[in-house]
Amino acid sequence: MNILAFDTCLDKTYVTLSSDENIIKTEIILSDGKNYHSAYLISTIIRILKEAGLTPQDIDLIATDIGPGSFTGIRACVTVARVMAQQLNIKAVGVSSLEILSKILGGDDLVALDARKNKAYLYDGKILGAVELEEVDRIVKNKVVITDNKLLERFKDSSPVSYEEGDYNLGEILVKLAVKKTETDWRKLKPLYIQPPPVFGR
Repeated sequence: MNILAFDTCLDKTYVTLSSDENIIKTEIILSDGKNYHSAYLISTIIRILKEAGLTPQDIDLIATDIGPGSFTGIRACVTVARVMAQQLNIKAVGVSSLEILSKILGGDDLVALDARKNKAYLYDGKILGAVELEEVDRIVKNKVVITDNKLLERFKDSSPVSYEEGDYNLGEILVKLAVKKTETDWRKLKPLYIQPPPVFGR
């Protein structure tokens, strides 16, 4: 089974192509100052398929991050996944960025990402939502916590690991999680908005 996995929700875009769980190619794209990294998603998918000698019709499953993360990034990757799956008549699965990040150290660690408004998106084996930081402090105490650079200093007494600082193969993790998912109907693939998108002027 050929799997195309991609993510534009977090601090960079990654696109991974695999045969079952055997990784064929992974590419990571950073923002370049002129364009946000999600602007390169389609062109990167096309190039990776071409370099692998495959066409879109050779893909059996599309896997994508559904958030939380950048609202623009979530919309971009979920929309591309849905459109491709519909046009190719193939399966598509979504995986939360919180679940993906919980696996970067090889286990199933607690994840706390900045959610603004004095909250953090919290994952501890399941998504706990956007939790007040004071409550998060209590929960993460004496645990390894995967976080982002914005909250790294806050959790300095809890052995924090910033996913933004490490060279973690998030595409490979996404593939491994995707093959275990049972919901593969692209019609049910939706963005995971734990909090409503920000409204300008408020």
